Amino acid sequence: MASALSYVSKFKSFVILFITPLLLLPLVILTPAKFVRCAYVIILMAVYWCTEVIPLAVTSLLPALLFPLLKILDSKQVCVQYMKDTNMLFLGGLIMAVAVERWNLHKRIALRTLLWVGAKPAQLMLGFMGVTAFLSMWISNTATTAMMVPIVEAMLQQMEATSAATEASLGGLELADKGKPGELPGSQATFEGPPEGRQADRDRRSMSKAMTLCVCYAASIGGTATLTGTGPNVVLLGQMHELFPASKDLVNFASWFGFAFPNMLVMLLLAWLWLQAVYLRFSFRKSWGCGLESRNHEKAAYQLLQEEYRKLGPFSFAEANVLLCFLLLVGLWFSRDPGFMPGWVSLAWEEGETKYVSDATVAIFVATLLFVMPSQRPQFNFCGQTEEERKTPFYPPALLTWKVTQEKVPWGIVLLLGGGFALAKGCEASGLSEWMGKQMQPLHSVHPAAITLILSLLVAVFTECTSNVATTTLFLPIFASMCCVSPVPFHRPQPAVRHAPLHAERVLCLHVTGGHPA
Repeated sequence: MASALSYVSKFKSFVILFITPLLLLPLVILTPAKFVRCAYVIILMAVYWCTEVIPLAVTSLLPALLFPLLKILDSKQVCVQYMKDTNMLFLGGLIMAVAVERWNLHKRIALRTLLWVGAKPAQLMLGFMGVTAFLSMWISNTATTAMMVPIVEAMLQQMEATSAATEASLGGLELADKGKPGELPGSQATFEGPPEGRQADRDRRSMSKAMTLCVCYAASIGGTATLTGTGPNVVLLGQMHELFPASKDLVNFASWFGFAFPNMLVMLLLAWLWLQAVYLRFSFRKSWGCGLESRNHEKAAYQLLQEEYRKLGPFSFAEANVLLCFLLLVGLWFSRDPGFMPGWVSLAWEEGETKYVSDATVAIFVATLLFVMPSQRPQFNFCGQTEEERKTPFYPPALLTWKVTQEKVPWGIVLLLGGGFALAKGCEASGLSEWMGKQMQPLHSVHPAAITLILSLLVAVFTECTSNVATTTLFLPIFASMCCVSPVPFHRPQPAVRHAPLHAERVLCLHVTGGHPA
């Protein structure tokens, strides 16, 4: 039986790749309607995305092939979906993240914050979670976790070494005391020593688990706070613009931040309390560093953080320029169209309902600056230069080069976003969205809060075994169809659309990344 299963698993990828399209073919043959052909493409892509028999980015290109062949959309209509305004916004954010990573600005921010927070276990865990969440708002969750976990591991190893040294010294004192008259030799070792040692070992393991997991959870939670923090948020933005045109001015960087940042803080605090309860049992002594061993741990952790910070050296010219570009990007994003007051876009780039400048324009502007801003201080002292300095160019290399950007930017995510927009366009053009909305009409009697909870649980379970971005891309057009048949359709123009309530609250539940931590 086992050999038969191993034989089948050997051909699993082949079977899924080539047999799935054939098994789904009767669907198109028996019901040759346009929306059925669109459903055929979506189901096929869903299977490929879930099993990853071919790369996710390659699966995302299937609409460009199958929509024209199945007469759902012509090639021009499909291909234009792969590079929209939202893709450029995400690309600009990715390039900014590459610059931050290249010059280690994120590591400097992390270490400086941890030194400020303190080295008591509870404070240190909260500091790690806060720093990780903040960094993952701007750079990818994976990159943030990859940077923070080695710092956590080094700190835990230093604590372990300190504990071993402390136990060795205490053991020596213990042996010296055992020679006192009237004391049974080995009594302390028999009854007190081993249980205390085992308990200390369990405590250290619990601390290691809590410290490592807190980084992973914080990276996933922090990514939800900004539009560019994680892929599903950008997918939601692009598909809302595609499926609900009236939402174009409702969701931007500032409005998303106002909606998601408080939620992120609450989730971060709950995750911290949960890890404290599960691994540290809310022990005041363990969490807040009471006792000799805890003070030794605290000292060892603080010394390690100081040593890591010293390794970075002084604040460099390149880091200052990257920080300047980062602050400029965030400032322009928030002040472009904050909602509660006129933004700078209204000064010269707004005519009636048309806004010529979007968040993507800001992202590309700052991304371009990164290829212009120098990484070293320009040499202005021409008279006092040495022979070697005269040979170097006056204007030093820029903060980023295209070669570095090509290597670091995950281009597959850009294609994945484009594939999602193509699917959304196909659902709309084929009538699949309208058909599915009619099938879901009985659900309108259910309270929106209950539907939101059910959909959130469904997506969270689904992302345990599939990509977050692929899952969001797949489910959003389906869930959006539930909003299109609402009594007051979201896509119908409203007199005061900016302040109108979102009828797509069931779709917004997908902004939580779910899936495995980080």
